[in-house]
Amino acid sequence: MLIIGIICVAAALRAPFTSVGPLLEMIRDDLGLSNTLAGAITTLPLLAFALLSPFAPQLARKLGLPNILMLAMLTLSLGILVRSASGTITFFAGTAMIGLSIAVCNVLLPGLIKGKFQHRIGLLTGVYTVSMNICAAAASGVSVPLATRAGLGWRGTLALWFVIAALATLCWIPQMKSLGQTGAGAVRASAVQVWRSPLAWQVTLFMGLQSLLYYVLISWFSVILGERGMTPGHAGWILSLMQLAQLPFTFFVPLWAGRMKNQRLLVVITFVLFIIGILGVWLGRTELMVIWAICIGIGGGFAFGLAMMFFSLRTRTVQEASELSGMAQSAGYLLAAAGPALFGLLHDASGGWNAPLALLAAACVLLLLAGMGAGRDRYVGDRL
Repeated sequence: MLIIGIICVAAALRAPFTSVGPLLEMIRDDLGLSNTLAGAITTLPLLAFALLSPFAPQLARKLGLPNILMLAMLTLSLGILVRSASGTITFFAGTAMIGLSIAVCNVLLPGLIKGKFQHRIGLLTGVYTVSMNICAAAASGVSVPLATRAGLGWRGTLALWFVIAALATLCWIPQMKSLGQTGAGAVRASAVQVWRSPLAWQVTLFMGLQSLLYYVLISWFSVILGERGMTPGHAGWILSLMQLAQLPFTFFVPLWAGRMKNQRLLVVITFVLFIIGILGVWLGRTELMVIWAICIGIGGGFAFGLAMMFFSLRTRTVQEASELSGMAQSAGYLLAAAGPALFGLLHDASGGWNAPLALLAAACVLLLLAGMGAGRDRYVGDRL
């Protein structure tokens, strides 16, 4: 039942974001937003991640992990409805609520997996990430058809994801009692000062850069394809294909990482896939966009699977895993938050996609450098 609860919560954590990208032009035109402000649609929840993530372990210590996760799911469900109400203010208010809710779940679930499934961390992390990405890919693919052919509009389409969030909330109710009785929901203070650990900062930078790449592409990939002559529906399905390509690797990479002494080889593979895909989008032929999207998707699967595993592999205890997760998702998402808005700003300033895509290529190089440090066989509490 706990595994089912984790799967259901994970399923609700990305669809509210990935459903926005294919509809971004529709939302921008309807609300009268500039490209920079449209990029802030994705930036706002990332800022919420950054602000709340370091406090999530403290909230779990005070309120109990199962209770704070239930509160987060309730807030997520409400935020989805508020975002779909009329008006720009309610749209951004609901988006902020969604970001705050997901921040709590992102930080605490890896620690819960480490505590309850000590000998199956790779397997459960893979299941968790696959569930998250299946819904993310589905949301990207069906958003435009639901908004146009089904006549729901962008508001009705975004509101539909309330169903998944509400289902996840219901599935978590049994866990509140069982985790409370076993004490598995307890989160205590860690003796390791992760904010002073160079290894923790390398994990954080890796987390932030892979998030920056993901959220920039989720926000702007459909727009780039649209300017290359593709219809919104075609662009949405290519974005969906990019995310579907992640799925096998978000499952297998944590398994492979857990069996390796260090994860540097996986980091190198991640870099190669990302740089091929991004250079292909930038300089390659539009007819081969499916290939570039698949490369980016597989690279994203490697990167996300590694980021989630680093929280467990680079720590010794549940407490350290929660603290590292909170740090990496706070500073990391603060870095990622600059991505979508900066990407849109560079496009507005330059009038093209060369400067924004060069930014993504540079981010890939930094991802490689951070990953080579984070992939070492060490723990955050070790002395250099």
